Amino acid sequence: MNDVELLPSERIDDLLTHDLRIIQSDEVFSFSLDAVLLGRFCSVPARGRMVDLCTGNGVIPLLLSTRTRADIWGVEIQERLADMAVRSVRMNGLDGRLHMLNGDLRTIHATLGHGQFDAVTVNPPYLPVVNGEQNGNAHIAAARHELHGTLEDVIAACARLAKSGGKVAMVHRATRLIEIVCLMRQYRLEPKRIRYVHARAGDEAMMILIEGMKDGKPEVRTLAPLIVYTESGEYCQELKGIYYEGRSALQG
Repeated sequence: MNDVELLPSERIDDLLTHDLRIIQSDEVFSFSLDAVLLGRFCSVPARGRMVDLCTGNGVIPLLLSTRTRADIWGVEIQERLADMAVRSVRMNGLDGRLHMLNGDLRTIHATLGHGQFDAVTVNPPYLPVVNGEQNGNAHIAAARHELHGTLEDVIAACARLAKSGGKVAMVHRATRLIEIVCLMRQYRLEPKRIRYVHARAGDEAMMILIEGMKDGKPEVRTLAPLIVYTESGEYCQELKGIYYEGRSALQG
């Protein structure tokens, strides 16, 4: 691990898995379970090129680095978060393979090119813009609300970057599933895998994980649901395995 300079409000948190660390701050939006689930759900090439849109502080590229030898780009429109991502990558000694960019997903194809990626991931803002409802913190508002691009902008960007046959994976609110499927098909991203995420057994789904293939043929698999918490309020065994995978302290 390499030392990095921190701003006064910043701290270094453990990602637990594979002893990775990440720079976070209470002044900006921190990663959540959504990102961890997407990083595990998405298909990855053994090698090749991947890109993560709305990358925030770079958590998904960091997690993906444990699953593939591909080169991974992260794109984040907020300069503060993009800088945190760059320093987190450097701190983990991954700057030769992970490349964090401060850019707008709506135009990033001009830099990264059309159809250049084997896989695209995105954990976008979940909420449409409604006057008066945004958080007073500009960083958090941009992470939660579609201030820098609509859901259609996000899916169109994924379609531009993915090569034919490439995979596009997204985590989003379950209530927007139909909108997501319709837009994916509009942009030639055929849904292939869907998984519903429930907080507890008996609850309605709170999130969906969905993956499509660029120019794929119609056929979708609905995977077994993920129930996040057990009856005792602990993470389920699947999540415990994700969080602690590769942890040196557990390897003896």
